Amino acid sequence: MILAFSSQVQTLLTAGFACEKTKIGGLIMKIKLTVLTFLFGLFFITGIADATPSTQIWIPSSDIQPFKKIHFGLDTYIKTKSRNGTTEPTVTNAGLTVGVLPFEKLQMEAGIDYRDIGGDHTYPLYFNAKFGIPENAIFKGSPAMAAGGYDFGTKNDVADYNIVYGLIAKTLGKFGRFSAGYYMGNDDLLVDINGEEDNNGILLSWDRTISEISDKIWAAIDYQEGKNGYGALSFGVAWKFAPNVGVIFGYDIYSESTYKPTATIQVDIDF
Repeated sequence: MILAFSSQVQTLLTAGFACEKTKIGGLIMKIKLTVLTFLFGLFFITGIADATPSTQIWIPSSDIQPFKKIHFGLDTYIKTKSRNGTTEPTVTNAGLTVGVLPFEKLQMEAGIDYRDIGGDHTYPLYFNAKFGIPENAIFKGSPAMAAGGYDFGTKNDVADYNIVYGLIAKTLGKFGRFSAGYYMGNDDLLVDINGEEDNNGILLSWDRTISEISDKIWAAIDYQEGKNGYGALSFGVAWKFAPNVGVIFGYDIYSESTYKPTATIQVDIDF
């Protein structure tokens, strides 16, 4: 799985580029507490889950884990270039994802993830949830649709990126699957290098099983708009070398040129 993570944004904040922070109102806090309570309830009912949703290389996908399926993911992002002579830290996410609805045409997954940024374990827990419907669920030929949120952290205006999104996806035969959507997040944290608000943008992706070579090989390209640390063009290939085990090899090029590219290795295991 691919995750959107916060190392670039945290670099901005520590460098003094963050915009002026505001207090979160009581209503927003109540909503966050309700979401966290709901997620914890799901964990106790169905098991622990992961904070990065089912994804392409970088952005969320319309895929949702089936009911009670537990999916372990270990994603590593390694900088391939130095910045001003200094190599930025490697980012690692580890966690599980679980499907929580027993329906065929209405599905949901939820999760919690542990994130390490170069050995920094400050506020490492992030939550996510996603629900949607698969292709052909409404009528024959209807697209898949999904909505969700990720990177809901535990520290106000430090780790609560609170990204919410919507996606529509459609498979066009041998041309593969095309997805399009939109996202927005916490405008106190999603800022550009000058500290200006940059908290929304489009999501685009293409993916396809390369069946001409092997049904075990998959390729994808995705794009997230923005110069806020999340904006990137990513591409990669996956190899499923066992029925329940696969690995993705990808590369991420960030929209803000001061953020150096990352090579990513993502291991996925289903239980």
